[in-house]
Amino acid sequence: MPVRSQPTARQARLGAELRRLREAAGLKAREVAGLLSSTSAQMSQVEAGLAGVSEERIRRLATHYACGNVELIDALAAMTIRTQGWWEEFRGVLPPVFLDVAELEHHAAFLREVVITHIPGLLQTPDYARAVFGYMVPELPESEIVPRVEHRMRRRSVITGASPKSYETIVHEAALRMRVGSREVQRAQLRAMLEQIGDQRASVRVIPFDTDHFAGASSAMMYVGGTLPRLDTVLRDSPHGTAFLDAESQLDRFRTLFRKVEKASLAPAQSRDFIHLLTKEL
Repeated sequence: MPVRSQPTARQARLGAELRRLREAAGLKAREVAGLLSSTSAQMSQVEAGLAGVSEERIRRLATHYACGNVELIDALAAMTIRTQGWWEEFRGVLPPVFLDVAELEHHAAFLREVVITHIPGLLQTPDYARAVFGYMVPELPESEIVPRVEHRMRRRSVITGASPKSYETIVHEAALRMRVGSREVQRAQLRAMLEQIGDQRASVRVIPFDTDHFAGASSAMMYVGGTLPRLDTVLRDSPHGTAFLDAESQLDRFRTLFRKVEKASLAPAQSRDFIHLLTKEL
Protein backbone atom coordinates (compact mmCIF):
# COMPACT_ATOMS: atom_id res chain seq x y z
CA MET A 1 0.00 0.00 0.00
CA PRO A 2 1.22 3.55 -0.69
CA VAL A 3 2.73 5.56 2.14
CA ARG A 4 0.43 8.25 3.53
CA SER A 5 1.76 11.76 3.92
CA GLN A 6 -0.59 12.52 6.80
CA PRO A 7 -2.53 9.68 8.49
CA THR A 8 -5.80 10.42 10.22
CA ALA A 9 -5.95 10.14 14.01
CA ARG A 10 -7.89 6.88 13.62
CA GLN A 11 -5.23 5.40 11.32
CA ALA A 12 -2.47 6.48 13.70
CA ARG A 13 -4.34 4.90 16.63
CA LEU A 14 -4.65 1.58 14.80
CA GLY A 15 -0.91 1.59 14.15
CA ALA A 16 -0.16 2.45 17.78
CA GLU A 17 -2.31 -0.43 19.02
CA LEU A 18 -0.50 -2.85 16.70
CA ARG A 19 2.81 -1.58 18.06
CA ARG A 20 1.61 -2.14 21.63
CA LEU A 21 0.61 -5.69 20.80
CA ARG A 22 4.03 -6.38 19.28
CA GLU A 23 5.85 -4.89 22.25
CA ALA A 24 3.69 -6.88 24.67
CA ALA A 25 4.79 -10.02 22.79
CA GLY A 26 8.43 -8.99 23.25
CA LEU A 27 9.16 -8.89 19.52
CA LYS A 28 11.13 -6.44 17.37
CA ALA A 29 9.72 -4.99 14.16
CA ARG A 30 12.33 -6.81 12.09
CA GLU A 31 11.30 -10.14 13.65
CA VAL A 32 7.70 -9.62 12.58
CA ALA A 33 8.41 -8.19 9.12
CA GLY A 34 9.23 -11.58 7.65
CA LEU A 35 5.82 -12.92 8.61
CA LEU A 36 4.23 -10.39 6.28
CA SER A 37 6.92 -10.63 3.59
CA SER A 38 7.75 -7.07 4.54
CA THR A 39 10.65 -5.06 5.95
CA SER A 40 11.22 -3.48 9.35
CA ALA A 41 10.88 -0.06 7.71
CA GLN A 42 7.49 -1.00 6.30
CA MET A 43 6.42 -2.37 9.68
CA SER A 44 7.38 0.95 11.26
CA GLN A 45 5.24 2.75 8.69
CA VAL A 46 2.27 0.53 9.53
CA GLU A 47 2.72 1.14 13.24
CA ALA A 48 2.95 4.90 12.64
CA GLY A 49 -0.27 4.86 10.60
CA LEU A 50 1.67 5.88 7.50
CA ALA A 51 0.85 2.65 5.68
CA GLY A 52 -2.41 0.74 5.60
CA VAL A 53 -2.90 -2.80 6.85
CA SER A 54 -5.61 -5.28 5.93
CA GLU A 55 -7.93 -7.12 8.30
CA GLU A 56 -6.31 -10.41 7.23
CA ARG A 57 -2.85 -9.13 8.19
CA ILE A 58 -4.09 -7.90 11.55
CA ARG A 59 -5.45 -11.34 12.36
CA ARG A 60 -2.20 -12.97 11.27
CA LEU A 61 -0.24 -10.59 13.49
CA ALA A 62 -2.54 -11.27 16.43
CA THR A 63 -1.91 -14.99 16.09
CA HIS A 64 1.84 -14.39 15.88
CA TYR A 65 1.64 -12.17 18.98
CA ALA A 66 -0.36 -14.85 20.82
CA CYS A 67 -3.09 -12.29 21.49
CA GLY A 68 -6.22 -14.10 22.60
CA ASN A 69 -8.32 -10.96 23.08
CA VAL A 70 -10.88 -11.66 20.35
CA GLU A 71 -12.89 -8.50 21.04
CA LEU A 72 -9.80 -6.32 20.70
CA ILE A 73 -8.71 -7.96 17.46
CA ASP A 74 -12.21 -7.61 16.00
CA ALA A 75 -12.23 -3.94 16.97
CA LEU A 76 -8.83 -3.35 15.37
CA ALA A 77 -9.94 -5.20 12.23
CA ALA A 78 -12.97 -2.88 12.02
CA MET A 79 -10.64 0.12 12.17
CA THR A 80 -9.10 -0.89 8.83
CA ILE A 81 -12.33 0.13 7.09
CA ARG A 82 -12.14 3.78 6.04
CA THR A 83 -15.36 5.65 6.79
CA GLN A 84 -16.25 8.25 4.19
CA GLY A 85 -18.32 10.44 6.49
CA TRP A 86 -19.71 13.95 6.05
CA TRP A 87 -16.46 15.40 7.41
CA GLU A 88 -14.66 14.42 4.20
CA GLU A 89 -16.40 17.39 2.57
CA PHE A 90 -14.08 19.60 4.63
CA ARG A 91 -10.83 17.91 3.63
CA GLY A 92 -8.51 20.55 2.25
CA VAL A 93 -10.83 23.24 3.60
CA LEU A 94 -10.19 22.89 7.34
CA PRO A 95 -7.13 21.65 9.24
CA PRO A 96 -7.04 17.82 9.51
CA VAL A 97 -7.73 17.89 13.27
CA PHE A 98 -11.30 19.07 12.58
CA LEU A 99 -11.91 15.94 10.51
CA ASP A 100 -10.19 13.72 13.07
CA VAL A 101 -12.44 14.95 15.87
CA ALA A 102 -15.60 14.39 13.81
CA GLU A 103 -14.50 10.89 12.80
CA LEU A 104 -13.62 10.01 16.39
CA GLU A 105 -17.05 11.16 17.60
CA HIS A 106 -18.74 9.21 14.80
CA HIS A 107 -17.18 5.95 15.95
CA ALA A 108 -17.59 6.63 19.68
CA ALA A 109 -19.55 4.38 22.01
CA PHE A 110 -20.26 7.36 24.27
CA LEU A 111 -19.07 10.93 24.86
CA ARG A 112 -18.23 12.63 28.15
CA GLU A 113 -17.08 16.24 28.36
CA VAL A 114 -15.91 18.78 30.93
CA VAL A 115 -15.85 22.47 29.98
CA ILE A 116 -14.90 25.44 32.13
CA THR A 117 -14.87 28.58 30.00
CA HIS A 118 -16.95 27.82 26.89
CA ILE A 119 -20.23 26.12 26.06
CA PRO A 120 -19.47 22.61 24.72
CA GLY A 121 -18.98 22.57 20.95
CA LEU A 122 -21.70 19.93 20.46
CA LEU A 123 -24.24 22.24 22.12
CA GLN A 124 -23.22 25.56 20.56
CA THR A 125 -25.55 27.67 18.45
CA PRO A 126 -24.26 29.08 15.14
CA ASP A 127 -23.98 32.60 16.57
CA TYR A 128 -22.06 31.41 19.61
CA ALA A 129 -19.69 29.32 17.47
CA ARG A 130 -19.13 32.29 15.18
CA ALA A 131 -18.20 34.43 18.18
CA VAL A 132 -15.70 31.78 19.34
CA PHE A 133 -13.98 31.47 15.97
CA GLY A 134 -14.14 35.22 15.42
CA TYR A 135 -11.97 35.80 18.51
CA MET A 136 -9.08 33.61 17.37
CA VAL A 137 -5.57 35.00 17.02
CA PRO A 138 -4.41 35.49 14.36
CA GLU A 139 -7.82 36.64 13.21
CA LEU A 140 -9.57 34.43 10.68
CA PRO A 141 -11.08 35.85 7.49
CA GLU A 142 -14.77 35.28 6.86
CA SER A 143 -13.88 32.61 4.28
CA GLU A 144 -12.37 30.50 7.09
CA ILE A 145 -14.91 31.27 9.81
CA VAL A 146 -17.87 30.10 7.71
CA PRO A 147 -16.66 26.49 7.17
CA ARG A 148 -15.59 26.24 10.82
CA VAL A 149 -19.06 27.18 12.00
CA GLU A 150 -20.67 24.84 9.46
CA HIS A 151 -18.42 21.98 10.57
CA ARG A 152 -19.30 22.58 14.22
CA MET A 153 -23.00 22.52 13.42
CA ARG A 154 -22.60 19.30 11.41
CA ARG A 155 -20.83 17.70 14.38
CA ARG A 156 -24.04 17.99 16.38
CA SER A 157 -25.53 15.15 14.33
CA VAL A 158 -23.64 12.75 16.59
CA ILE A 159 -26.18 13.52 19.34
CA THR A 160 -29.17 14.60 17.24
CA GLY A 161 -29.08 12.08 14.38
CA ALA A 162 -30.91 8.80 13.87
CA SER A 163 -28.45 6.89 16.11
CA PRO A 164 -27.45 9.44 18.77
CA LYS A 165 -24.54 8.78 21.09
CA SER A 166 -24.87 8.95 24.84
CA TYR A 167 -23.54 12.41 25.69
CA GLU A 168 -22.88 13.81 29.16
CA THR A 169 -21.25 17.14 29.80
CA ILE A 170 -20.22 18.99 32.95
CA VAL A 171 -20.24 22.77 32.52
CA HIS A 172 -18.84 25.31 34.95
CA GLU A 173 -20.96 28.35 35.74
CA ALA A 174 -18.20 30.50 34.22
CA ALA A 175 -19.01 29.11 30.77
CA LEU A 176 -22.71 29.78 31.26
CA ARG A 177 -22.18 33.40 32.32
CA MET A 178 -19.31 34.45 30.08
CA ARG A 179 -20.65 36.45 27.15
CA VAL A 180 -18.58 35.08 24.32
CA GLY A 181 -20.95 36.99 22.05
CA SER A 182 -23.55 39.57 22.99
CA ARG A 183 -26.12 39.31 25.77
CA GLU A 184 -28.67 38.16 23.18
CA VAL A 185 -26.31 35.49 21.81
CA GLN A 186 -25.63 34.14 25.29
CA ARG A 187 -29.31 34.09 26.23
CA ALA A 188 -30.19 32.24 23.01
CA GLN A 189 -27.35 29.81 23.71
CA LEU A 190 -28.64 28.96 27.18
CA ARG A 191 -32.16 28.51 25.86
CA ALA A 192 -30.85 26.18 23.16
CA MET A 193 -29.10 24.13 25.84
CA LEU A 194 -32.35 23.84 27.78
CA GLU A 195 -34.08 22.58 24.62
CA GLN A 196 -31.38 19.97 24.08
CA ILE A 197 -31.71 18.86 27.69
CA GLY A 198 -35.50 18.70 27.33
CA ASP A 199 -35.18 16.61 24.16
CA GLN A 200 -32.80 14.31 26.08
CA ARG A 201 -30.06 14.92 23.53
CA ALA A 202 -27.63 15.81 26.30
CA SER A 203 -27.20 15.26 30.01
CA VAL A 204 -25.83 18.50 31.48
CA ARG A 205 -24.47 18.99 34.97
CA VAL A 206 -23.39 22.39 36.29
CA ILE A 207 -20.63 23.33 38.71
CA PRO A 208 -21.66 26.59 40.43
CA PHE A 209 -19.12 29.20 41.46
CA ASP A 210 -19.98 28.63 45.12
CA THR A 211 -19.14 24.91 45.07
CA ASP A 212 -16.74 24.03 47.87
CA HIS A 213 -13.59 21.99 47.30
CA PHE A 214 -13.44 22.32 43.53
CA ALA A 215 -9.91 22.83 42.25
CA GLY A 216 -10.51 21.48 38.77
CA ALA A 217 -10.23 24.64 36.71
CA SER A 218 -7.84 22.82 34.37
CA SER A 219 -10.11 19.78 33.96
CA ALA A 220 -11.49 20.58 30.49
CA MET A 221 -11.56 17.49 28.28
CA MET A 222 -13.56 15.38 25.90
CA TYR A 223 -13.59 11.70 26.90
CA VAL A 224 -14.50 9.53 23.93
CA GLY A 225 -15.47 5.94 24.66
CA GLY A 226 -14.18 3.31 22.27
CA THR A 227 -15.74 -0.03 21.46
CA LEU A 228 -13.54 -1.31 24.29
CA PRO A 229 -12.17 0.66 27.29
CA ARG A 230 -8.68 0.09 25.94
CA LEU A 231 -9.66 2.04 22.81
CA ASP A 232 -10.96 5.10 24.67
CA THR A 233 -9.45 8.48 23.78
CA VAL A 234 -9.16 11.80 25.60
CA LEU A 235 -9.07 15.09 23.68
CA ARG A 236 -7.51 18.13 25.29
CA ASP A 237 -7.33 21.54 23.66
CA SER A 238 -4.46 23.95 24.18
CA PRO A 239 -3.15 27.09 22.47
CA HIS A 240 -0.92 24.76 20.46
CA GLY A 241 -3.70 22.52 19.20
CA THR A 242 -5.71 19.43 20.14
CA ALA A 243 -3.96 16.48 21.77
CA PHE A 244 -5.27 12.92 21.39
CA LEU A 245 -4.31 10.92 24.49
CA ASP A 246 -4.70 7.15 24.62
CA ALA A 247 -2.03 5.60 26.86
CA GLU A 248 -3.65 3.44 29.53
CA SER A 249 -2.07 5.48 32.32
CA GLN A 250 -3.50 8.67 30.79
CA LEU A 251 -6.95 7.15 30.36
CA ASP A 252 -7.00 6.01 33.99
CA ARG A 253 -6.04 9.49 35.10
CA PHE A 254 -8.83 11.18 33.16
CA ARG A 255 -11.44 8.60 34.18
CA THR A 256 -10.61 9.46 37.77
CA LEU A 257 -10.62 13.18 37.02
CA PHE A 258 -14.06 12.98 35.39
CA ARG A 259 -15.46 11.20 38.46
CA LYS A 260 -14.02 13.90 40.73
CA VAL A 261 -15.48 16.71 38.64
CA GLU A 262 -18.82 14.92 38.38
CA LYS A 263 -18.93 14.61 42.18
CA ALA A 264 -18.57 18.40 42.46
CA SER A 265 -21.45 19.10 40.05
CA LEU A 266 -25.18 19.48 40.53
CA ALA A 267 -27.56 16.70 39.55
CA PRO A 268 -29.07 17.02 36.03
CA ALA A 269 -32.45 18.27 37.29
CA GLN A 270 -30.82 20.88 39.53
CA SER A 271 -28.53 21.88 36.68
CA ARG A 272 -31.47 22.42 34.34
CA ASP A 273 -33.13 24.70 36.91
CA PHE A 274 -29.82 26.53 37.40
CA ILE A 275 -29.50 27.25 33.68
CA HIS A 276 -33.14 28.33 33.52
CA LEU A 277 -32.54 30.91 36.27
CA LEU A 278 -29.49 32.25 34.44
CA THR A 279 -31.54 32.86 31.28
CA LYS A 280 -33.82 35.11 33.35
CA GLU A 281 -30.84 37.07 34.68
CA LEU A 282 -29.46 37.87 31.22
